[in-house]
Formats: sequence, C-alpha cells, structure tokens
Amino acid sequence: MWRYPRILAHRGGGTLAPENTFAGLKRGMDFGFRAIEFDVMLARDGVPVVMHDPYLGRTVSGAGHVFDYDAFELARMDAGSWLGADFRGEPVPLFVEFAQYCKAHGIWMNIEVKPARGFDRETGETVARIAHAMFADELAAGELAQVPLLSSFSLAALEAARDAAPDLPRAFLMSELPPGWEPLARSVDAVAIHANHRHLTPALAKAVRDAGFGLFCYTVNEPERARELLDWGVEAFCTDRIDLISPDMR
Repeated sequence: MWRYPRILAHRGGGTLAPENTFAGLKRGMDFGFRAIEFDVMLARDGVPVVMHDPYLGRTVSGAGHVFDYDAFELARMDAGSWLGADFRGEPVPLFVEFAQYCKAHGIWMNIEVKPARGFDRETGETVARIAHAMFADELAAGELAQVPLLSSFSLAALEAARDAAPDLPRAFLMSELPPGWEPLARSVDAVAIHANHRHLTPALAKAVRDAGFGLFCYTVNEPERARELLDWGVEAFCTDRIDLISPDMR
C-alpha cells in the first residue's frame, strides 16, 4: 500500500540544519537520506515558497506574515541564523527550485501543503499544478514510486489539489484519527493517512491498513519507538534525528 521510501528526513536536515532550506536538504543527503518531507505555502504574489510557519520570526528573520511579502523578498531573508552562525544568510527556497533540485538528485518528496489561513484552495491548486507539470512524464509512464506525494491537514487544499491534478497522489494529515476519519480521507481520494505517532495505537494502525490506506507517522525521533511502530504495521515515518535513525534502519 506504501510504494514510497520508508524513512524520510523531516524538513531536510532534522535537528542538524535549518529546516526547509537547501542546507537542510544537503545535510540529510550527507546522512544518506534520499527522501524528504517539507512544507510549502504561498507568498503574496502567489509564488510557492518552502516554509512551515505562516509568520516570520521563528526560523526566518523578520516580522509579519508570509503573505505580506512577495517571493523574491522572502528569498532574500535569513532562514538559517536561528540555528547558528554557520547558517547565516541561508535563504528561503522557492518551491520550484527546491523541487527541481530534489528531482535532479533522486530525492523523493513528501510535500506538505501548508496554506496560510484563507489560502487553502489556492495553495493546494498551485502546488499540485506545479508538481504535476514537473512529473508529467513519470505520471504518464505509471512510475508512481517516483512521483511526489502531496499531504495536508487541509481538506480544502487536498480537494483543490485533486481537482487540479487528479492523478497526483494525496495523503490526509491528521494529528489524531477522529471518528469518521475514513470517509474524510476517501472524500479527497487519499492513498495514505499521515498521523501523529503519539496518538496512534495498534488497533488504529490495523484499521488504517485494513481500510486499504498507506500509513505514515510523524515525527519519530527514538529508534526504539520507530521499531515499535513498524511492528504495528506503520509503513513509513519522518524523523528529525537523522543522526540516530538511518534511512535503511531495520
């Protein structure tokens, strides 16, 4: 049910490099990872950028919200100093450039569509349209294991992604699986459920698998917990601790 890599570097370099940056991506590659989870949202001009927070100040120097700035302005901001002087000046990546780099280096992508409030449909549609164009040949050839997986907590974003690129696979993100989780996932033709491992149980893991969905967990940072989840039937997970959990852990 899960045709993709099993262990992903969370936002690139986990705790070892600034999240959602080229520096993070390259640090993950240094540790052998060829699969990544990262976040995408829209700048004011509708250009998608690789960022997790809809506001500035935590990982990107500045003030205000992402949609207060055009993409070229965000790309000139410092997204690395918060983690250390060695990363000073690390820019906010543009989604297209980041995804092209991943594709060129054989890095599989779990792209989390992370819309700022009120921009759910626009973000889902834009990310799906770009990813579909970038992987049109692979989709046409049925090489789905190479195609990115779009995930989101936002049903509206997933609906827009489905409408824009129905053959691009989608996953429904849920911290906890509420009653009625299965119809919600089926409403956007999700191929997988992405859940917070802290709220998962063996019974829930079995229910997801029995329903025919792939099962992915975030964010697993202890090797012992990772092995326990795999024993439950979890098929894949992302980790911040790329120094403790290798991409080929058994």
